[in-house]
Amino acid sequence: MARRSDNAATLRSAPSATLPASKPVPELSGGWPVLGHLPEFQRDPVAMLSRCWRECGELARFRLGPREFVLFTGLEAHDCYFRAPEDQLDARAVYRFTVPIFGRGVAYDVAPEIMAEQLGFLYPALREAAMRRFARIMFEEASHFADALGEAGEIDLPAAMNELTVNIASRCLLGQEVRDRVDSGFAAAYHDLQEGINALGFFLPRLPVPAHRRRDRARRRIAGILGGIMAARRRSGAAPDDFMQTLMQARYKDGRALGDEEIIGILLTVLFAGQHTSAVLASWMGLAFACEPSCLARVREEMQEVYRETGAMSLASLKQQAALERSVRECERLHPPLILLVRKVLKPVHHAGYTVPAGTLAMVSPAVSHRLPNVFSEPGHFDPERFAPPDSEHRQHHYALIGFGGGKHRCMGKNFAILQLKAIWSVLLDRFDFELETAVPAPDYGSWVTGPRAPCRLRYRRRPQASVFR
Repeated sequence: MARRSDNAATLRSAPSATLPASKPVPELSGGWPVLGHLPEFQRDPVAMLSRCWRECGELARFRLGPREFVLFTGLEAHDCYFRAPEDQLDARAVYRFTVPIFGRGVAYDVAPEIMAEQLGFLYPALREAAMRRFARIMFEEASHFADALGEAGEIDLPAAMNELTVNIASRCLLGQEVRDRVDSGFAAAYHDLQEGINALGFFLPRLPVPAHRRRDRARRRIAGILGGIMAARRRSGAAPDDFMQTLMQARYKDGRALGDEEIIGILLTVLFAGQHTSAVLASWMGLAFACEPSCLARVREEMQEVYRETGAMSLASLKQQAALERSVRECERLHPPLILLVRKVLKPVHHAGYTVPAGTLAMVSPAVSHRLPNVFSEPGHFDPERFAPPDSEHRQHHYALIGFGGGKHRCMGKNFAILQLKAIWSVLLDRFDFELETAVPAPDYGSWVTGPRAPCRLRYRRRPQASVFR
């Protein structure tokens, strides 16, 4: 396929402070009275946002009901968006819809400086030593899952990947006691909690609809499970080497210990970071491997090379699987789990000769930006090798690939998620051949995290070849 020859140096954005402007942002055509572009957005948000870029360029203005939005599209627009300070583009004002999920006193329910301290508590769970231990756990959980599948059958791919990633993330990030309770209520409650993140909840998170009532019941049940484990640890004096214990022993800068509700909220935050998007990307990866035989062959050939001598999965071996990682990145590009990233404009933003006024909601869409033909060659084509040297299309600009966000709010669980995806599909592709009976499902935009629309089922059959793992 043809490759881009642009010089990446020409794609750098000038600081927005050097671009005084007064022109209003171009408005997308076709808005309705009162509703604006909401009906079109509800039908297919990505198609509507793609029209924004085609019609208006880097900045496009539109309304969803009473709210005014501006979409930032393209490398220079991304640079403006992600580099803006918190007092200009504010995430906290937008993502307060997560408060019923994570709870009060954590994440977007606290001042930015407190949130920064809380995020700092996550670093021990993401260090190299922890990742080495996680790699072993990921292999064990994926192998246990594969053993239970038997010789042949059919799986509901999104449900299977959600189950497996909950097992992995709960054991790695929350502790063995939580993993032991997954099958006795935790997984079901966590599923209901996930369903509370939806498009309606973004605008009206407290509206008493059935999904939100299930969300609130699930949150109380999970809080009871986690609170009970912490109480048992305090009674027994047990102090396992896991993230829950790290939080139980942590202190804020002022010396204050974390309360149980804060610990529960941070645990849920890190669980969502390490599981929710992983499950969705794992599903898209399964579909890609079932439909792209050349990609599958490269990944399996690489597995033979990496595991020929040791036959044991480790952090080091997973890092060597470059072809598999390129497949992860191509699925992230074509199917970003978060199709929208939103900030509230607190101070006017100047870019490309336009002014985005305060009060507007500023938006970036990875689903649109990842398919720009001036950034990615043949953007609708599945080609993991676009990320291989010397082309390395994602390296032409630090905000070319934004499936895990960018700037200060880039997902801290990105490396954990990629490691998890590589471990899962290394085991499953080693054990099974997969086949998709129908066409590749369309994205389900009804959920905040965008996976394939149901039904999404894969047939599988155990491979007769000897395993690369011993």
